[in-house]
Amino acid sequence: MRNFNFSTEVEYSATPAVQISIVSDKIPGMTEEQITLVKNSWKIFRKVDAGLIGDVFYSKLFCDNPQLRTMFPASMKEQYKKLIDMLSVIISRLDDLSELTADIKRMAVRHEGYGVKPQHYRLAGNALLWTLKRGLGSDWNKDLEEAWVAAYTKLAEAMIAAVRQSQAGNI
Repeated sequence: MRNFNFSTEVEYSATPAVQISIVSDKIPGMTEEQITLVKNSWKIFRKVDAGLIGDVFYSKLFCDNPQLRTMFPASMKEQYKKLIDMLSVIISRLDDLSELTADIKRMAVRHEGYGVKPQHYRLAGNALLWTLKRGLGSDWNKDLEEAWVAAYTKLAEAMIAAVRQSQAGNI
């Protein structure tokens, strides 16, 4: 499984090994096919109970990165729902993330307030990929993995950039 590996020090780029067509400037780095793959796989995945998805995701995240557990409440039930709701909204708007720009910026600044650092996005992305792979089972493949990596990378980059803008007083 591919790990997220974007730098926390410089501008980020999700440059694929093979040249692909770009859908629009609103979603750089994702093809229409990738957007469709992410949306369709999420529809399949959402048939699973949100509490179970959240539990599996956070269990993986905390197992691999126990230092992150202190950033979260003791009871995670509400957090599981927030995760799934947030992903559902973002995935539904992959065609035009500009509709969510303000929401993504607010979410990023909130996460910074919880202690989230740029390097944590890679850790969460890896836990998300792991969870998706297990949840989708035989529906998981290399194209789907690349599509999810592109989608998550764009979200993480947008959130990291929003925090930097906020720190510079530009939000």
